[in-house]
Amino acid sequence: MKCPFCGYIENKVVDSRDTNENNSVRRRRECLGCQRRFTTYETVMEIMPSIIKRDGRREPFNREKVRKGLIKACEKRNVSINIIDSLLDKVEKLLQNSDGKEIRSSIIGEMIMKELPVIDEVAYVRFASVYKQFKDINEFQTIMEELAKSGQRGDGKGNAF
Repeated sequence: MKCPFCGYIENKVVDSRDTNENNSVRRRRECLGCQRRFTTYETVMEIMPSIIKRDGRREPFNREKVRKGLIKACEKRNVSINIIDSLLDKVEKLLQNSDGKEIRSSIIGEMIMKELPVIDEVAYVRFASVYKQFKDINEFQTIMEELAKSGQRGDGKGNAF
């Protein structure tokens, strides 16, 4: 670890502790060159599979891109950001547990489509309209009829009511 002040390579760890979320370690270090102290955070880097898009392109999984889409679908709805993040955690766990080095974006989309009706019906329809690329009003009507038949209803808290 290079000192951010003088660039000296050697340092010692003065203090080490877990962060509140227990997903990283905070280390307080002291440079052996200039004796100044600095903090580093260590996290485990999970190797995520590449995402195969509809057009065949491959790109790395981008949690923030999926999060923005979900936030847009849940806009002006009573859905907390914690529920969205919980859904994203499930998606990431699916990716981490997948056997392959690549996974189709459709699998991620279907997983989200399966969970959203329980969270919020309007968010589900909004997400479905983009994900399934609706061309006309009939496609909206079809998805709403399917939603009504399934009986899955959300309260914005991730609970069916």
